[in-house]
Amino acid sequence: MTKTTRVLGASLGVLALTVSLAACGGDSLEKSKDGGSSAPAADGKGSLVIGAAGFTESNVLAELYAQVLKDAGYGTSVKTVNNRELYEPSLEKGEIDVVPEYAATLAEFLNAKVNGPKAPEEKPVASSDVSATVAALEKLASPLGLKALPAGEAVDQNAFAVTKEFAQKNNLKTLSDLGKSGLKVKIAAGDECSVRPFCAPGLTKTYGIQVSGIDPKGVGTPQAKQAVKDGADQLVLTTTTDATLDSFGLVLLEDDKKLQNADNVLPVVNAKDAGAPEVAAALDKLTKLLTTADLVDLNRKVDAERAKPADVAKAYLESKGLLKK
Repeated sequence: MTKTTRVLGASLGVLALTVSLAACGGDSLEKSKDGGSSAPAADGKGSLVIGAAGFTESNVLAELYAQVLKDAGYGTSVKTVNNRELYEPSLEKGEIDVVPEYAATLAEFLNAKVNGPKAPEEKPVASSDVSATVAALEKLASPLGLKALPAGEAVDQNAFAVTKEFAQKNNLKTLSDLGKSGLKVKIAAGDECSVRPFCAPGLTKTYGIQVSGIDPKGVGTPQAKQAVKDGADQLVLTTTTDATLDSFGLVLLEDDKKLQNADNVLPVVNAKDAGAPEVAAALDKLTKLLTTADLVDLNRKVDAERAKPADVAKAYLESKGLLKK
């Protein structure tokens, strides 16, 4: 499963948060049960606990982090904590040392934590500018004892898809193309799409897209994608790393005017326990190589091919020369 199978929750008034904040259920620290890494320190550098949020992409990212850090000489283990409200305090306390995160979503989560629940709506700190978003995240994270490491190219954010046939017939490659076409579209999404600034209102305001209605089938669910495939709806809200689009005959339309916030992937660490330059250097090698297309492929191997996250992570790292075969 990908982000789209997470339980929608912990909404802070930003649609990206509903896609990125909450994961599959659970309320305690648990060791990974699906092939998670656990290894002693190789040369006395100490041990690090990597947090995973329980959905496919987070599980794979946690394994990638664990294995590159193990290769750098640290003992590593992966623990699953199934929502941010639980794992972020654990990261502050040092019960978890490193987590894979999403820049805009974590920035607004901390914005709400520090400045009140209405802050993400009234004074948002995230935007489509990844540098500005990460800078805002760093400012909020530092007083909490957290350190946001550099973000990479890989991004998992809200995205909209149509059928390949619909795109070809109407010459659509971008959301601007859809707006210019004058076509009316019904969106398969969560029912909150009608009021969220990153969904229907944003599509209308930013792109001039004519939204005829919302079909409340959820964010990127199989039912939502099937509705678009069948022609009942024309547009589906999903994410940029949805690995199942091709099987439904769907294709993403480019967010060419950058309506969505920059949810680029980045490691966040406990500054005291995992703030060493060696930790940052090991993770940065991975961050610089990882792409959105890589995330799609990694998600697909776990979800469609039933491979274990640890095995998928190992094969990827070996293919990129980050692990010795």
